[in-house]
Amino acid sequence: MTSEQHPRHSAEELCSTGRRLYEEALRQGDLATEAAEAAPCLLDLGLLRPSADSLSRLEPVAPVVALQQLLRASEEQIAQQRRREARLTETFDPLMRLDGCPEATDTPHLRTHSGTEQINRAITEAMAEASREVLTVQPRTGLTGRRGEESDAIALVRDQEVLDRGARVRTLYPHTLRHFPSIAARHERLVGDIEARSLDEVTDRMILIDAAVAFIPANPDGTVALEIRHPAMVRHLATTFDRLWRLATPMYPEAVPPPSSNGITPRQRAIATLLVEGHTDAVIADRLGMNIRTARVHIAKLAATLGSQSRAQLGFLIARSGILDQGC
Repeated sequence: MTSEQHPRHSAEELCSTGRRLYEEALRQGDLATEAAEAAPCLLDLGLLRPSADSLSRLEPVAPVVALQQLLRASEEQIAQQRRREARLTETFDPLMRLDGCPEATDTPHLRTHSGTEQINRAITEAMAEASREVLTVQPRTGLTGRRGEESDAIALVRDQEVLDRGARVRTLYPHTLRHFPSIAARHERLVGDIEARSLDEVTDRMILIDAAVAFIPANPDGTVALEIRHPAMVRHLATTFDRLWRLATPMYPEAVPPPSSNGITPRQRAIATLLVEGHTDAVIADRLGMNIRTARVHIAKLAATLGSQSRAQLGFLIARSGILDQGC
């Protein structure tokens, strides 16, 4: 089979020919470069690499190593996208505040909603048409307090109505919310095809309905929301969600503990990463969905473990310790 005859499949899949050739490479220790042309997905997935002994041969890469390399690249792409979103928000935020053109934020594809009541009404109206799938990202911000309680009561009713119509609901949370009693109770009360997973860090709040309409915050405190119906923008948000979902750890209906490596939990590694990047305690707490006091407790434990006497020294010791090089 030539590369032209290679069956079309997604970039995340390995075809039967690729599996057979990979097993052959494992048995023999290497594989002819010409043979691998029948399954280019082997190179795309990083399961084969050039041999150090011969340019005409390819040697197999351990699956766990190839997977870690792909996940690391995926995480970097997500991090770059988050930084881009932050820069765009910073650029457009002052424009949205211009008194002379408030109507400019509303177009056939973009519409703003101000105030909790108006935002909830718009989301409820959009979800009344949902028939396939609702995707949500729920960071800590907004889940507590009176406004969060009122919004959650409304959301519980409309989510159940969506589930009753046979649609699916998927939600991403930060790891810090995995054991919140209110969140566990909420999922237990809902009946239908509902799943939840968690990550060290998630994006800002988002609701995406039937890959047709999305709602995201339009200001820092979430009192203004942006309704998006532009197909390309909604598709981009759906793709971002799916990539995060594949990296996330299941928490409902079946919980899987977040993986740890050599006693270092994903949360500790996430904090260490943000520390090395130079973020303040407040930013770290916000990014990881925890209050600032909890963040400082984790930072203090990390400093004690590594024997750090100062913030600057802690960053150096984290880099030297190899914490950030360990597989997730």
